[in-house]
Amino acid sequence: MNLLRTSGSRRQLLRWLAASTLAIGVLHAPFASAGSATGTPVYFGVSGPLTGPNAQYGAQWKAGFDLALDEINADGGINGHPLQYVFEDSQSDPRQAVTIAQKFVSDPRILIELGDFSSPASMAASPIYQRAGLVQLGFTNSHPDFTKGGDFIWSPSVSQADAQPLIADLAAKEGLHHVAVLYQNTDWGRASKDVFVKAAASRGVQVVAAEGYQTTDKDFRATLVRVNGAHPDGLVLISYYADGAQIVRQARESGIHLPVVAAGSVYSPKFLELGGDAVNGVATNTNFFPGDPRPEVQRFVHGFEAKYHREPDAFNAFAYDATIIAAYALRTGGLDRKGVRDALPKLHDVPSVVFGKANFDPNTRRIAGVKSIDLVVRNGQWAELGNSTVAAK
Repeated sequence: MNLLRTSGSRRQLLRWLAASTLAIGVLHAPFASAGSATGTPVYFGVSGPLTGPNAQYGAQWKAGFDLALDEINADGGINGHPLQYVFEDSQSDPRQAVTIAQKFVSDPRILIELGDFSSPASMAASPIYQRAGLVQLGFTNSHPDFTKGGDFIWSPSVSQADAQPLIADLAAKEGLHHVAVLYQNTDWGRASKDVFVKAAASRGVQVVAAEGYQTTDKDFRATLVRVNGAHPDGLVLISYYADGAQIVRQARESGIHLPVVAAGSVYSPKFLELGGDAVNGVATNTNFFPGDPRPEVQRFVHGFEAKYHREPDAFNAFAYDATIIAAYALRTGGLDRKGVRDALPKLHDVPSVVFGKANFDPNTRRIAGVKSIDLVVRNGQWAELGNSTVAAK
């Protein structure tokens, strides 16, 4: 059966059933029990890293996807069709992401695409998805320009235009006045740094030094010595958790014991594992925290721990949420690419472990509203920051 050639009457029936299921699901768990899904699978495509330097993120995604699919397919799938995915390894490389996009748009089974991991990889592929009319749901793509690629380009990720002012707020709240910024020298890192510098200045925080580094860099000691020469009273990292942990370790080893405030992209148990005692006192903020008492968060955390015997991190949560959102769009829009696009702005209060209730702003094509929790590493664990100050190690 060609899923993209569903008859008008059948499509109308599917949309009616989807709307009925959607209304029930919002009231309780993500999907109301409707029995296990059978029949022809419905597919979403995933472009992301399974090998290479960012492979750990692809593994984290898969854990979130698979937990969501367990729940979705146990509760009827997409109007009786089991939901599955095709994961193509891009290594988060823009050239490979383009090749994967060309493959997905030519595959009639793929009704929505999730990814890529990095904004540069996703944005390289966006024109292909836009021209073909296949929704690209970039759920970790926080570059402010990502969703400007067209009406088929959507993101449940908080834009750095909103996220970096929160980091500036955190730096100011913790009493920092003269900071040095180390940032990934990518489109994402540079855009994030620029937003941070502007937001910091408006909050009375001066950036006295800013240095970019390559994603492949492993030795940051010379950079740290240079920025420390500007006499900052704190460091700000616009990093992922692997490079962020390494920077903090090397700072402490170099005798630089300044307070550290980091972008929310460092938030992960892996940051603690890689950074060890050196990362105690590092502060950040996040949209997802397993200690959040909200019922939807605790339901997700308990389900994740039961399946994987470990605590979930933000990347697990982002992937889980993206799958739930994709399923709602497929249920509402029918088995049709344009229908999926048309469904996204109509979704109302989709249960979300990251946002609580997810609603897209049709103008920005991002989730409306930003929820943030300030965290600090205390005794080797992430904890809510509360009214404490950022401690120097």
